Amino acid sequence: MSILSTVGKPADRSVIVTICGDSGLGKTTLACSFPKPIVIRAEDGLQAIPVDRCPDAFPVLTGPDMLWDQLKALIHEEHEYETLVIDSVTALERMFTQSVVDSDPKKPKGIQQALGGYGAGRDAVAAMHARLRKAAGILAEKRGMHTVFVAHADTSRIEPPDDDAYMRYTLRLHEKSMPAYVDDVDVVGFLKLETFTTGDGERKKAISDGTRVLITHATAANVSKNRFGIVEPITVEAGVNPLASYIGALK
Repeated sequence: MSILSTVGKPADRSVIVTICGDSGLGKTTLACSFPKPIVIRAEDGLQAIPVDRCPDAFPVLTGPDMLWDQLKALIHEEHEYETLVIDSVTALERMFTQSVVDSDPKKPKGIQQALGGYGAGRDAVAAMHARLRKAAGILAEKRGMHTVFVAHADTSRIEPPDDDAYMRYTLRLHEKSMPAYVDDVDVVGFLKLETFTTGDGERKKAISDGTRVLITHATAANVSKNRFGIVEPITVEAGVNPLASYIGALK
């Protein structure tokens, strides 16, 4: 059989998405607007969701072993969930870091000294994030599930070699942990308030009417991207998945 006989148009598949933003903007609520969600909780962020729309959730994690057990159950046991929400990878960063420090018999004072130092502790934490990302891929392939990673936002200084340095919003993670949620995902969305400035000179102030927008296209102001040709900010409405009209697998 010719290898060319395997060529065809790729079919719609489940997606892996990262949603990032400041606290209190509704990142978890947005993530739970994906089809039939179940939440793995490294923090308890479901209190703001109305009871009639609150999704099923596992007990709040107490350590990485509990996380791996919950993921194995979703991969191997029968269920009807279509989306896994991880809330949040920022909280997981703290949990993974503490786990690595605690596992070192030399009892280091922090992650910088863990596992002999020289970045070995940070590498171990990054490997745990990579394991989580691999599990999301298995869920997509084996169960057809979407995965949404929720992350808190932070700012970082970018110093390009060919231009002036500037600040941008990014995920609140160590740089070694970030690739699992940015490099090989379908969407990185930055959720923010739509704001306007008023006044002149030093008296300018920012105002907002509460409208939230999701940025999924490349921009210097924040980490964001998508594989679906989205080039404009998307207005986020309560109870509505803002990506459903752009991604066939969510319709």
